[in-house]
Amino acid sequence: MQNPSAPPKPFFQPLDRAALGLMVILALLIGVLLFNGDRSAPRVRDFSWQDKQIGSNDNAFVLTFSRPMDHASVEQNLRITPPLPGKLSWAGRRLAYTLNQSAPYGTNYQLSLQDARDRFTSDGGSRATLQSFTGNFRTRDRVFAYLGVDGDEAGRLILYNLTRQDKKVLTPPNLTVMDFKPYPNSDRILFSAVEKTNQPESLVEQQIYTVTTGLQINAPQPLGEEQNFQLFKADAPPSPAGQVNQILDNREYQNLKFDLSANGHVIVIQRISRTDPNDSGPWVIRGNGKPEALNNKQPGGDFLITPDSDSLAIAQGQGLAILPLQPQADPLDFLPKFGTVLSFSNDGTTAAMVKFNNDYTRSLFLVNNQSGSKEIFKTTGSIEAAQFDPTKQILYCLLTNLIPGKTYQEQPYLAAIDLKAAQKGEKPEQTLHPLVLLPNQRDIQMTLAPDGSSLLFDQTQASAGASGSTAATSRLWLLPLSSDFNAKLQPETLPFAGFHPRWLP
Repeated sequence: MQNPSAPPKPFFQPLDRAALGLMVILALLIGVLLFNGDRSAPRVRDFSWQDKQIGSNDNAFVLTFSRPMDHASVEQNLRITPPLPGKLSWAGRRLAYTLNQSAPYGTNYQLSLQDARDRFTSDGGSRATLQSFTGNFRTRDRVFAYLGVDGDEAGRLILYNLTRQDKKVLTPPNLTVMDFKPYPNSDRILFSAVEKTNQPESLVEQQIYTVTTGLQINAPQPLGEEQNFQLFKADAPPSPAGQVNQILDNREYQNLKFDLSANGHVIVIQRISRTDPNDSGPWVIRGNGKPEALNNKQPGGDFLITPDSDSLAIAQGQGLAILPLQPQADPLDFLPKFGTVLSFSNDGTTAAMVKFNNDYTRSLFLVNNQSGSKEIFKTTGSIEAAQFDPTKQILYCLLTNLIPGKTYQEQPYLAAIDLKAAQKGEKPEQTLHPLVLLPNQRDIQMTLAPDGSSLLFDQTQASAGASGSTAATSRLWLLPLSSDFNAKLQPETLPFAGFHPRWLP
């Protein structure tokens, strides 16, 4: 109980007076700040492509500002050198710039922004003007891989950097490489190979490996995944080129065709048991996991993994089945009139498929997941390969014409199909544009550069030996492309022998 005779304590102790004084000072400072506004100069807080190497799938960057900006002043003063046409959109303090088409590979770019103003300051002072900003980025190098044919390079996987004119032999001399698929980051290549022996090499004896390329891609993070996605540490040193790692042996099963998913996380291999020929079908390897049989109910043939990396398009019976990459799962869809899927567009919305007609002709169809299917080309020859350009406006094809005569012969050629004209119902002669007539030979391979700038293809040639005999070799050709279908294109031979080229992403 309080003593009634004790003197009352003063209302404000020294500590109370100090705290109250500090509160008054802070209140005055806050009031001044609110009255005058934020007087700091606006600046670019983040550029999502700063010091990055972008690829064909990187089609948009984001600029994040420290303050809300006057949109018109930013859009009028934004410069990219060399120019990259695109479209702008805003979300608060973030500006997104979406490219109209893939940026050409092997090019350095600079982004600059100056004299832009913030949205709210209107006194015309220098503090309302954006701090000048300069950002730098580049596209990936133009790199492809191929199989060697001469001397010590025969059967080995070779990497060639066209931008830097640099060549590397990746695989050891004891392996004969049969096929290969590059990983999306270009740091590794998945390949099948057989041991070189005195016996003829056979596809049924191939095993599956990976090999490092020595390339390091400092790629930007996909938009919307900044918090949970990291491609790899940009400061991590790249693995030296030529490090081979076995993925799958052939002791119990023979390994045939294989495919690698677009995200690089899934491998599908067609396998046949060595003891039971009825035990055959696709197997799946996810990440660093063990191989797992899909065990789908119907036997299948040729296949491709869909661009979303979740499904498999596989020939089954009298059509194409779309299977989820899960064991014992039922098909997601079945396309009864198509026999082969040649390729998908990068976004997975469109596919090029072949129908085998009853009159022994073949039809090339464009199949869209929204608008259905449309026949765009019909031939008495063959439809060997097709690839979409990055804009999905052109389909580059390897086709053949049937040569009239008693002997069955086909004349191969490269062609570009104008998909806009084809979808409008234009006649084939107005949509199909032949590019290069090729020699009559089997197993020609073509590959479209990821930025759509050129085609690579191989061509077998006879060469004279030292004793006067002739031997077959193969040359690689580079065909620069143009959006002008009437332009005369001239292929260039590359100064080394090889076959089965494939561009890296």
